[in-house]
Amino acid sequence: MDTHNLGLGGKRLAATRRQFFSRCGVGVGRIALASLLSDELLFSAQTDQTAGASGTRLPHYPPKIKSVIYLFMAGGPSQFELFDYKPKLHQFDGQRLPDSILEGKRFAFMNATRRDPTLYAPRRKFRQYGQSGKSVSECLPHLSQVVDDLAFIGTVAAENPNHAPAEIFANTGSTIFGRPSMGSWVTYGIGSESRDLPGFVVMLSGAGQRPGGAPHNWLSGFLPTSYQGVPFHSGAAPIPDLSSPPGVTAKLQQETIEAVKDLNLKRLMETGDPEIATRIASYEMAYKLQTSGPELANLRTESQATLEAYGAEPGAISFANNCLLARRLVERGVRFVQLYHSRWDSHGGMGENLTEDFDVLCRETDRACAALIQDLKQRGLLDQTLVIWGGEFGRAPMGELSLTSVGRNHHIEAFTMWFAGGGVKPGQTVGETDDIGFSPVADRVDIHDVHATILHLFGLDHTRLTYRSQGRDFRLTDVSGRVVQKLLA
Repeated sequence: MDTHNLGLGGKRLAATRRQFFSRCGVGVGRIALASLLSDELLFSAQTDQTAGASGTRLPHYPPKIKSVIYLFMAGGPSQFELFDYKPKLHQFDGQRLPDSILEGKRFAFMNATRRDPTLYAPRRKFRQYGQSGKSVSECLPHLSQVVDDLAFIGTVAAENPNHAPAEIFANTGSTIFGRPSMGSWVTYGIGSESRDLPGFVVMLSGAGQRPGGAPHNWLSGFLPTSYQGVPFHSGAAPIPDLSSPPGVTAKLQQETIEAVKDLNLKRLMETGDPEIATRIASYEMAYKLQTSGPELANLRTESQATLEAYGAEPGAISFANNCLLARRLVERGVRFVQLYHSRWDSHGGMGENLTEDFDVLCRETDRACAALIQDLKQRGLLDQTLVIWGGEFGRAPMGELSLTSVGRNHHIEAFTMWFAGGGVKPGQTVGETDDIGFSPVADRVDIHDVHATILHLFGLDHTRLTYRSQGRDFRLTDVSGRVVQKLLA
């Protein structure tokens, strides 16, 4: 870092901190007081709005979990080819769906040229697994082996049939850009147990990597920016720019950071602006990451058996590596870890050929998802960690015909998510859809209900976790949401 940018010139190393404060017109006593106050602001154990995401705060009631790992399958995976086995679809395969069922429903790309209300049965084979007898398709041979550790909701309903607003809604509870993400709300509510890593970490994988609406899916909106998700990269260096520039010694770097902190503290004392506290915390976290980051990212410290279980390769860019990193993050006290795996937009690939893109995506994710569940369980972490799998919406029971293949349209009426870990009753499916999987017939669950349930497991009452902005109180669940009691243990 160039010290000239701080107005210090080349004499910075020769000047003492006392001389520096004197030249700035700031008394040492005042700086010391500000330093003490900043500790309160940045690491308070109370629910201070200006506190950073480091440090913990008291929840509303005893929590069931300490961390979340959210496996977000961006693009809308088809439940009919994975978990939602519907024998009636085979019976009615190729028959036209009555227009009365489609009336008033919203679909992406269902227009005069692409409208095809013909029912289409999945070409994948299903079997029942475990004591629960849950039907799982041949696309998920590894996940089927841990099915008794999972709890499914088969009737999740979304609000918007287009990717970007639907993904933002799934992550923030609103289709409008600028609202805080769920990970931000959680770290705002109870902080993080990790002092050396961010409280909310995001990792991306899959073709194209960035989901629709990124980065609005993990920003903090009107909450202080210390609560926004911090993207880690795939590959050998998940955290960029950890190394100091050539010629910058550790001593010079530390002195520079201290000088910047002192200037920020002076401004913080004058204004009380929480964003200044965020700035101080960001500098300090970046400095800590130079030590904690390389150790976190070094997958070579894992056993060969663990690497093979996940399908992880040190240095590779993959969902498998990200799942293993997610386990390492929650081990180190990180509160909310979200993995996005992109390109589940299945407008093709539902046909006979098992080499289509959909099946490639299943192979990229299946082993790692199962290994994550097993690994957390073996280490005694699953009881305190909630693992979530799902996308922004599902797929329709009708086929979508193109010149080269058959796919499925976006569907917001009912789709599948699964949950595993602390506070969740495994081996069950909540909700029931009709014979063709078009609409819920029992226990409809919307996204606000999912959010309310996740907050509940963290010991947070979704109606009480609020933040005042622009003259009104906001919350993750807006003006709705209910805890899905049937999901809970």
